[in-house]
Amino acid sequence: MSAKEEAHSVENISKSIFSEKGLLFEYLENFRHRPQQQSMSNAVETALNNYSQLIVEAGTGVGKTFAYLIPALLSKQKVVISTGTKHLQDQLYFKDLPTILKIFKLPVKTALLKGRANYLCLYRLEHHGPNAQMHNRQLAKKINIIKEWSQFTKTGEIAEVTAIYENDMVWPNVTSTIDNCLGAECPSYDKCHVIKARQKAQQADVVIINHHLFFADLALKMEGFGELLPSANSVIFDEAHQLPELASTFLATSTSSRQMNDLASDVLAAHLEEAPEVKEIQPVVDALQKAVADFQLALSGKNGRFPWYEIISVSKIEDQFDALCKAVHELYEMIAPLGDRGKVLTKCVERCERIEQGLYLISEGNEERINWLECFERGFKLHSTPLVVADSFQEFMQQYKCSWIFTSATLTVNSKFDHFQQQLGLVDAETLMLDSPYDYQNNTRLYLPVIGVEPNDKNYTHKVIDAVLPILEANQGRAFLLFTSHRALRIAANYLADHEEFTLLVQGDSPRRELLSIFSKTDHAVLLGTSSFWEGVDIRGEALSCVVIDKLPFAAPDDPVLSGRLQALRQTGENPFMKYQLPQAVISLKQGVGRLIRDEEDYGVVVICDPRMLTKPYGKTFINSLPNMLRTSSLDDAINFLELRESEYEAVSH
Repeated sequence: MSAKEEAHSVENISKSIFSEKGLLFEYLENFRHRPQQQSMSNAVETALNNYSQLIVEAGTGVGKTFAYLIPALLSKQKVVISTGTKHLQDQLYFKDLPTILKIFKLPVKTALLKGRANYLCLYRLEHHGPNAQMHNRQLAKKINIIKEWSQFTKTGEIAEVTAIYENDMVWPNVTSTIDNCLGAECPSYDKCHVIKARQKAQQADVVIINHHLFFADLALKMEGFGELLPSANSVIFDEAHQLPELASTFLATSTSSRQMNDLASDVLAAHLEEAPEVKEIQPVVDALQKAVADFQLALSGKNGRFPWYEIISVSKIEDQFDALCKAVHELYEMIAPLGDRGKVLTKCVERCERIEQGLYLISEGNEERINWLECFERGFKLHSTPLVVADSFQEFMQQYKCSWIFTSATLTVNSKFDHFQQQLGLVDAETLMLDSPYDYQNNTRLYLPVIGVEPNDKNYTHKVIDAVLPILEANQGRAFLLFTSHRALRIAANYLADHEEFTLLVQGDSPRRELLSIFSKTDHAVLLGTSSFWEGVDIRGEALSCVVIDKLPFAAPDDPVLSGRLQALRQTGENPFMKYQLPQAVISLKQGVGRLIRDEEDYGVVVICDPRMLTKPYGKTFINSLPNMLRTSSLDDAINFLELRESEYEAVSH
């Protein structure tokens, strides 16, 4: 079949499915024909057939999930689909996939695969659970709940235990990490939930994973430790805008105080069980624990992220770091000859070697990496992050003859894919930009209020709240207030605390999922959030009709990773603001704005308070990258629009 005939065939298949009277119209009650969805399906099918690379920006409402799922399922290929969040993973696996398989009556094997931290480790439940119970009464209760659940669970997925939050401190006691997993040496290997999930994935035609798992696998492959995911004919990334940052995180080397303290504890436990006669281990472990504590003490008063060159310039810190490196090396020399004495000691030797390599990377430095330190109240983490991830990502992609498909609602800046392509080295990929089918002109307004002060003014957040209060009052709440910093969020929360006409929901007061659930069910709710609420939040209908953004979301320039990247761009003669900071901020802003319109009937006002939208030349780049909304700087216009649309909405709904 010629290329022309193949394209015509693809178009006909897509037309029979996505057209106004196609198969989806026949089977789905709320199906709406969207030409954009049909175009995306055509492009995905062509990429699958040609084993090529495709990047698609699909605006809200295009229906991108079905546009890639249907051609993927019909291709009869082995397909891995990677999503941005576990929530989206579950939606794909438990809702979207079954719907399509039922319509098409396809005998396709599917599997859901998550990272190992999402599965109960039977060995750790048996061996580490009792220790946790001894030290903490609350943990003991939770361990008992988990033990009871472990008797009947088929998957071992901790999300099944709804009585315990996903990020509860009990889970590290009963789940494994790459560091502490015993692998094939584990006594519970034959019953291991992680192994069972992977085996099911290897036998499946379609595997649903998330980006964290994909990059964990990528990092392992590049280090030669093995392969987690089955080989595939096609890889599809949804929420692909997250990939560059996640690639940077997973291709980094991180060494933490927790890793070292956990290693020390595990060495002692293994020593008693597998080499009890070696009395010299205890003082060497004690020395490591002391070195970790001394280094932590030398960092006293520091909190946040710092460039390593700045940290190591303090002689006291440098001395303690040298002592830490020495203590890790001495532990390695002590336990390395004991590696054949037992499975736990063998694993401890491997862990100690990785920690030593991580510390070596930090101490030696490398112009292609950014070394930095993260300080917490009770610990620290040393990072060595690659300056550029494109080469590593391309090296990985080129090992596999796959089609690679990337899609998200936010990939372009000024209608161009350049920034995303350069970050991952996707220079040869086909690109397709599809606007949202929603009527932004009639259903939204972009309100740019006159704040009167610049974002760096000490009273800026108060001025923002003063400017948006009339909107919140006219709209009776029903608003998200999205902030670029936790400090601004707290100032705003305190400032709004006296306004009893709103139900105030503040990030940090309850888990994210709980806040969103309360918001969607509560009248007059106003939710205040930072970065985690800018994306992946889907509130439809009249519960949300106003999104307020306090500032343009430029990343803090003093962040050590960003600072290192900007410096590298300056050294090559590039403009780091235009090349990196501006595109990153545009994509973040598009995500925040995208919280407002989630359905065909939705309406509302986006309020962007930052005066730089109108006063700076780059403000046009932000405006041109947003959906086509009518703009106003008139408060009356914004309020009148909301009141008019609400009355129309109520008339239709009644």
